[in-house]
Amino acid sequence: MEVADKATGSAGALLFDVKGCFPRIPHSQSAAPAFESYVEGGWINRDERYRLTPSLMRNGVATDLDLFTPDDIATHPYYQEFLAPLGLRWYAAVKVAAGDDFWCISLQRSIDRGPFSPIELAELAKLSRQLGPSVAVARALGFARAEAASDAFSASGTAVIMLDRGGKVILVNQAGERLLGSSLRISGGRLVSASKAATDALNRSLRELLWIRAPAASMPPVALPRVEGRPLIAYPMRLEAVSPNALARCQAVVVLLDPDSVPQPPQNVLISCFGLTVAEARLAHHISTGRKLEAIAEELGIRYETARNHLKAVFAKTQTHRQSELVALLATLANGPL
Repeated sequence: MEVADKATGSAGALLFDVKGCFPRIPHSQSAAPAFESYVEGGWINRDERYRLTPSLMRNGVATDLDLFTPDDIATHPYYQEFLAPLGLRWYAAVKVAAGDDFWCISLQRSIDRGPFSPIELAELAKLSRQLGPSVAVARALGFARAEAASDAFSASGTAVIMLDRGGKVILVNQAGERLLGSSLRISGGRLVSASKAATDALNRSLRELLWIRAPAASMPPVALPRVEGRPLIAYPMRLEAVSPNALARCQAVVVLLDPDSVPQPPQNVLISCFGLTVAEARLAHHISTGRKLEAIAEELGIRYETARNHLKAVFAKTQTHRQSELVALLATLANGPL
């Protein structure tokens, strides 16, 4: 934005998402005062220039004069109450689009500098055509970053759903897929709970999160009721590594916690790390659920005395002395990378 600012003789440059008003947008340093007033004064929700979108789509560039006459601008509140006190008036928008992404570089000019000339607008339209491939590459790289983060969550067995700047789902990892069903589903690209109140609460939380301008942020957890069992707990957050800037494909993640889930360590970990036999590892795997030894022996189809002998061997090899102590150790192992 600093380069665009200086190259075009502007008093500020910003990069807007044409599809939605969000306060987390890149801008040049000179545009900072105007941007603060734009957000804090509520003009972000009353921006007349969004009406230029059809012209911008057709031509690759648009200005205020495509929408208003000079006389209109001289009396319109957007120009006189918002822009005039900042010494600004004239504007050119440059389309930056690829696939579903539709952004525009907003170039602000002072009252004294005057509007962009036809020659300048022709050059900006040419620039717009050149920017499309760059956006496509950035989009692909951004999605690759989101996929890598999803894999990292999966490695620890954490369910995560990734969302774009509009709150729509772009990626669900394997652990997240297992939690989807009648109680929590994706409908119209959005997370929907069986409870309308819970869906509304989650959407409010996501809207608030997406309006936070910091690169990292988190919201209080939201309970998502289920038909059976305790509610899923949803943690909406923004992670700087996944959403480093407003151009990143992923702008929010929802981490899902299942209170009824009992993590169990893989049997191969118990065999390789503690020298358990296959039978002992199988017993320890079941012990991690916290059930009584009698029930486990019955399920495994072995005598209770055999199960007791296996348990004694597991205690000795893992240097534990009670079943509760063993369960705690197994839970720690279960939370490691799978």
